[in-house]
Amino acid sequence: MLVHIHGGCHCGNIVFDLAWPESLPIPARACTCAFCRKHAAVWTANPGASLEVHIKDASRVSRHAFETRTADFHVCSICGVVPVCTSDIDGHRYAVVNVRSFEGDVPVTDPVSVSFDGEGQGDRLARRAKNWIGTVSFHGA
Repeated sequence: MLVHIHGGCHCGNIVFDLAWPESLPIPARACTCAFCRKHAAVWTANPGASLEVHIKDASRVSRHAFETRTADFHVCSICGVVPVCTSDIDGHRYAVVNVRSFEGDVPVTDPVSVSFDGEGQGDRLARRAKNWIGTVSFHGA
């Protein structure tokens, strides 16, 4: 059984369709880094999920990357929402989605606080390749 979830930024410049392979509620993680805290982002992923992202105006999407430059937070320059974060690993794109950008009433667990401080780059990439959404496509980017 797949659960289909639509979401995106506030103005609709970045929208996504998520095919979730498990039952609800969707597990949520609140990263403790400054970027995620200040954007109130709460993330979820499932390696069996698939994600299709549509961007209306790519010139109005900025990408924010931290010092390791291993992940891109896709920020709508119009409304400021961060619906998706991606990481390209060995030629393959992985993603997490911000549950606060879901449309409609999608059951989500209370966010679990997580910190990735002290995690080495190799461990970080291995964790993403194992746990993040593994089927990701972008249109209009």
